[in-house]
Parts: sequence; structure tokens; C-alpha cells
Amino acid sequence: MEKINLDLGKHSYPIYIGPGLLDHIGSHAEISSNKTIFIITNDSIAPLYLNRVKKTFSGCRVDTYVIPDGESYKNLDSLGKIVGELLKAKHTRSTTLVALGGGVIGDLSGYAAASYQRGVDFIQIPTTLLAQVDSSVGGKTAVNHPLGKNMIGAFHQPKAVYIDLNTLKSLPPRELSAGLAEVIKHGAIFDKTFFSWIEDHIADLVALDMEAMAKAVRRSCDIKASIVAQDEKESNVRALLNLGHTFGHAIEHFMGYGRWLHGEAVGVGLVMAADLSVRLGKLNLSCGRRVKELVKAAKLPVSPPPSMAANNFIESMSVDKKATDSGLRFIVLNKIGDAEMVEGVSDAVLLQTLTAGEHLLELS
Repeated sequence: MEKINLDLGKHSYPIYIGPGLLDHIGSHAEISSNKTIFIITNDSIAPLYLNRVKKTFSGCRVDTYVIPDGESYKNLDSLGKIVGELLKAKHTRSTTLVALGGGVIGDLSGYAAASYQRGVDFIQIPTTLLAQVDSSVGGKTAVNHPLGKNMIGAFHQPKAVYIDLNTLKSLPPRELSAGLAEVIKHGAIFDKTFFSWIEDHIADLVALDMEAMAKAVRRSCDIKASIVAQDEKESNVRALLNLGHTFGHAIEHFMGYGRWLHGEAVGVGLVMAADLSVRLGKLNLSCGRRVKELVKAAKLPVSPPPSMAANNFIESMSVDKKATDSGLRFIVLNKIGDAEMVEGVSDAVLLQTLTAGEHLLELS
């Protein structure tokens, strides 16, 4: 087992990484003093892991709540049902919520923890690659609104994150590939050596070679923890972690939450961000094509839905959290391992990226 500390002063917490952690979570100091546990999971994960996790909290009162699986359930209705169950079971501020599942469960459970009685403790037990390398770390919690993704939420840090690498063995290939989008993102924005390593080991990662996957998860968590420690509330450098997400969130919103996996939309978003970076004169074309080829090698889509026109992108992006009164902001690449935020992108240049379709990064 490895341990990464995310240093946020009084809100600091550990990230544990290793195989077989599910059977030992209850013995850790971060939660051993809490005698009341409320586990939130979904109907895909519950048959696989819920009883194992319940058993690890021996001597505690453990209640559970299972929601249907899918991004479409990350909403205020699900939040209200969770709060209702907490109230009916008379849970107090001393209760610890446990998020057992992927990004939807982590985001929803975290926001429930931030909201219930103005804030209770929670821990993350991410079971998907995307959640392990990204969404479980950093304290962003939210639910979706029909007009925009993650528009209702709060920053609320967990007490700990427990990453059991063995849970990745239950993932379908599509979910595994979706998680690789966030791994690629971390290398693209902050670590050119890691990006090159991913290029060299992408076949191993797609095939779920556990040695390669352990390194990818560990390095991604290292990068994410380092950035969050510098900028917890996303006032500067943390915003760079949104590379590809402005485009990706627009795709998810337009297509309907759940039709595209978040990582699939981010994969296309990374390619579109690379294309925009090249058109702005920031990124060398050959580097942009490296991003596209790596996303493709991860078995992810590299072009937006054919039914999505430029005006559909613009409409969805206008309610993105990164938009300001002065207009849209984009994260772009200067080179592999170096990103920045830009404003004032001309409509003409943006339109070229939005209308490139399957010809992204096919510039002469």
C-alpha cells in the first residue's frame, strides 16, 4: 500500500493506493472513531463490493443507500432522496458518509456530505479508473442541472481516499478507456515525461496490466494532489486541470447526461483543445497530433458527435463554470507538459475548431 498526503492545512488528508484495501478501510484512523456510517453506492457496484465494505466497519452502525447507476441520476432529486434517508434514520453531524463507486457517486455523496446539517465528514472509495485518478481527489462535489453540468455544488474535502486497484478488474473496457482520458490529461498539462511514458505503455494500460496501471494511478494522484495543495478553490493553477473539459462538458450536455461517458467526452475535448492550441499558434502541430493519437490509442473517440453543430457547442459552453462576464475561457497547451488559460479567443478561430469534426488537427 502506498500513501500520498494532500496538504491543505487543517483539511489535509491521505490518499491510500493498493490492492485489497476494501477489506481494511474500517481500521484506519481517519474513520475508526466514527461509530455511525452511511454508505452511498449504485446498483452496479452494490452486488460487487457493498457487503465487503460493510463488514470492514465492524462495531459501527452502518446504513446504506443504493441509487440507480448513471450520470442521469446525479441531480437534485437523488440528493433529496439521500437527505431524506439520512433524516428518516436520524443521522447526526457525527455520521460519516462513504462514497462507494465512480465519479457520479463520489460527486453526489460529497455534495450530500457538504449539505447535510451544513456539513458532515465523508470518505471516498472510488471504484472506476476515472474516479481513482481524478474526481475522488480534490474536494469538488456537485450535481448536474438540466442547463449545465456540475452547476450546483461545493468544495468539501474528504477525510481520506481509499483506492483499491483490484476494483478496476470489474470495469468494462469502455469505462477503463474513459478513465484513461484523465490520465492523459495529467501528463499533457503538467508532466511531459509522464505523457511519454503513457505513450509507451498505452497498450498495457488498455489491457489492464496492473503494474502499469498502479504507476498511472499513483502519478495521476501525485499530480492532482500537488495542484490542489497549491490552489484548493480553483482560483489559478487548478483551473488547468480543466483541459478538454469545456468542450467535453458541452458534448455531455448536448447529448444528454449518460449517453457519452464523461471520459469519452473529455477525450474528444482534449483533441479539440489541442486543435485550438495549434490554431492559436501556441502548440506545435506535431505535439497536437501526439495528443490525438494517444487518445485514439486509448480506445476513445477523437471527434465530436456528427449531430453537434458549432452553435450547439457555443450554447452549452456559455453556461460553463469557466465562462466569465467577458466571455469564454479555454485551457490550451503551449507544449506537452505546459498549459495555460486564455481568454478572448476570436470567434473565427474558435469556429474553425468547432467545425473541424473528424478532421481535427488535420491542418496543413
